[in-house]
Amino acid sequence: MKVTLKETIRVRRTVADCFRYLKDFSTIEQWDPGVYRAEKLTPGAVAVGAEFLLQLNISGKRVPMTYQLTACEDNARLVLEGVNETLHALDTLTFTALEDELTEITYEAQLTLKSLPQFLRVPMMPALNRLGKKAVTGLQTALERPAGAPKTRWKSALKDKLILPAALDFTERGYLRQADKGLSQFMDGKTVVLTGPTSGLGLAAACEFSRLGANLVLIGRDRQRLQAARDTVLDFSGADAATIDLFEAELSLLSEVSRVADEVLAADPAIDVLVNNAGVLPLQREVTAEGHELTLAVNCLAPVLLMRRLLPALSAGSRVINVASGGMYLSGVNLADIESEHGFDGAKAYAQAKRALVTLTEMYASEWRPLGIDCNSMHPGWASTPGVAKSLRAFNKALASRLRDARMGADTVVWLAASEELQGQTGAFWFDRERHPVNVLPGKALSPNRAQALKVWVENALAGFMNSGKTKAA
Repeated sequence: MKVTLKETIRVRRTVADCFRYLKDFSTIEQWDPGVYRAEKLTPGAVAVGAEFLLQLNISGKRVPMTYQLTACEDNARLVLEGVNETLHALDTLTFTALEDELTEITYEAQLTLKSLPQFLRVPMMPALNRLGKKAVTGLQTALERPAGAPKTRWKSALKDKLILPAALDFTERGYLRQADKGLSQFMDGKTVVLTGPTSGLGLAAACEFSRLGANLVLIGRDRQRLQAARDTVLDFSGADAATIDLFEAELSLLSEVSRVADEVLAADPAIDVLVNNAGVLPLQREVTAEGHELTLAVNCLAPVLLMRRLLPALSAGSRVINVASGGMYLSGVNLADIESEHGFDGAKAYAQAKRALVTLTEMYASEWRPLGIDCNSMHPGWASTPGVAKSLRAFNKALASRLRDARMGADTVVWLAASEELQGQTGAFWFDRERHPVNVLPGKALSPNRAQALKVWVENALAGFMNSGKTKAA
């Protein structure tokens, strides 16, 4: 059975932007609801012959299909051939530049269904047509720049109040239900500083930032793993190696954070985005050489010190994004035992440290608003990462089939950093590209006085490491 689907859309983007976004066909997972996951198999820059592996979503099942880019005319035409056991596809995307940065895109798919029974052929046609229309509608959404920041949907607000429905969206279900998963706003010339980039969310975010054209400053504690991460990022994005700088630092030590901040400032006097992603969840209480409980040091003290020490390189339009955790909702901050000296529980210490970080992010957002620097925090949902697998084994095993992968978890980080419509949005807590409340359970919120006490305690802890570098006042 042979079927031809053809749809045309017009988007308010340059033809160069549209072509660049679609040339890497693995972006199809961001706009075609019929594709669960897409991966570029050929490392480096996309060229004729590049191969892609798609996992199609067919009646709830994951069906693999391999595509190859067979023709490429810059800013004009892409041709891809796909095949699996039951389907052969020849996809042609044609680009036409119209007036006023308007681009027309025609998407034609010639499908050959192998061994399809005759009685199924007629009923299949409407379903295939619907899939084709949904795909190009998704593509238009992914490419169009929103006029303004998104508003919280009433359904999301209701779920937050009911708690359990909101928690269920922490799984991959919540990500897959997003109306817009596109990441098409390029970051050419922008510098992104990212901690914890060697695996999980950090590595996934680094890959996407690089594909969008950003220059990366990657901070991690192991040189060999940093180099491996750089190789992975370059294979993913096809970017030039000169766009990635590596800095080694043990982020559990404030002296190391201070040192690496000086090195980054010397190398990059202007930073557009700082992402504090590095985190740790130890099962037993550990104390750093500087006397701080490890969970607090890495998940709260280090990111606050880094954002304050890099302040001289931030300016109007710069963004700070602090990665938190949904587990934060279960915890307040016990100022009397902030170092978890009495009855250590790894998950509770982690949640408390993330709650403290989110609270401090709100406070610095207010303080830095006159500087035009946006400070936001987010949580990635329940993502399958090496850290979760190691520290939360029972949780990881119980929800293995429902956890998000790292790219799903990192999506909101990249979106917060890249989206022009978010300029000026600061002090918010984000999940799946929507604002969400910080407090949903009674007794977990910090009063203004307790929040101020937390800030004073943290700044006192950091005071001995704030002497190097310059300062900037609002």
